[in-house]
Amino acid sequence: MASLSVKPGQRFTLPDWQNNSLLISADAEQQRYTSHHIRQEGRALRNETGNQARWDEHNNRTRLNDRITSVDRWREVLARCLTDIDLEIDALTKVKEAAENALQAKNLCLDVAIECLTFRESRRDIDVVRDPVEEELHREVKVIEKTKRELQQRVDEAFKQLCLLKETRQQLSCDHRHKVETLELDRQCLSFNVTSGNISFKVNPTRIPDGTTALREWELNSQCNKERAETEMRASVELRGAIMLTIAQTNNELDAQRIATEFALRKRIRDMEGALSELKWQEQNTLEEIAEMEEEIRQLEEHLRKRTLDLKVAHTRLETRTYRPHIELCRDQAQFGLTDEVQQLEGTIRALQQKRTESQDALDALYRQLHRIQTDIGYKTNSLQLDNKCMDTRRKLVVPVEKFDPEVDAVNRTRNLPRNSQLELA
Repeated sequence: MASLSVKPGQRFTLPDWQNNSLLISADAEQQRYTSHHIRQEGRALRNETGNQARWDEHNNRTRLNDRITSVDRWREVLARCLTDIDLEIDALTKVKEAAENALQAKNLCLDVAIECLTFRESRRDIDVVRDPVEEELHREVKVIEKTKRELQQRVDEAFKQLCLLKETRQQLSCDHRHKVETLELDRQCLSFNVTSGNISFKVNPTRIPDGTTALREWELNSQCNKERAETEMRASVELRGAIMLTIAQTNNELDAQRIATEFALRKRIRDMEGALSELKWQEQNTLEEIAEMEEEIRQLEEHLRKRTLDLKVAHTRLETRTYRPHIELCRDQAQFGLTDEVQQLEGTIRALQQKRTESQDALDALYRQLHRIQTDIGYKTNSLQLDNKCMDTRRKLVVPVEKFDPEVDAVNRTRNLPRNSQLELA
């Protein structure tokens, strides 16, 4: 016969079962409520974070755009400064070269002045004078050396200013290059989006890199570079004006001194030609006087010879009459006449001899004076030739060197100049 098996374990009552169902129901309601609340919070969070992310991305995109605009504006400013400073460097370089050329040109002026002084050192004897020409030449040497010092100073200043400009340009170029690189990076950042293939997580991306500067410091750096470039360019413009003024002033001073020197040299040449003309006139007159004096001495000697013959005749007559015999040897009128004639002839001969001596002395003096005149003519001729050489040499100051054709032989020009003389520029 079959028996009923009963499960072992606890038995719940119906109220327990009902309570359990109610509890499950209540828990389900509570869980659905909680889930609904969480879903609502999740939806709100998604909306809020999505909006926040979109706005943050939009704001940062705007900030990047603003930053790109700001950096690009400074890039343009620095680019203009670079262009201006390049133009100023070229302009100052040309002015510096002009000053160097002017300085180089002064070497020719100095060589000509010293060559003229060297020529004039070959003057001889009385012509070695400290005349206005020599004073003007020494003054010209001083003016040339002064202008060379001024031009050299300007060249040095231009060189230093060029160094400052190039240093400033290097800073500007470096700043400009950095801004170009920054623009490229920021524009690359602006192009990133969620679909970009090169986005990834980075290690500690919010770190502050070494060397990071504040925005104010960045602005001040660019502003300082710009202001320094403008300051150096203003200084360069002022220096260019000063250099051109110095070149003009030194050229004017040198031209004025050159004109004064050549005026004095021309005047000296005219004076020398006048002195030569006077000396040649004196030489001609002296030669004529010498010829007349020689003729006079010849006439005196001829007259003296005749008077000597007359005296011989008178002496012979007197001596012959001493041989008259006895009473015939008397002092008659013929005796007195012959005696007077002898005395007169002897006085005449003495006077003629004295006059011949005086005439010979005068002739010797005339020869000495003629030699002095001819020597002085040689000195003056030499000095005139030297001054004409100086004038010919000074043509190099107004005639291009390649077209200069000296009027005298360049080989013989300094043939008579002292080889080991030291020119003293007083």
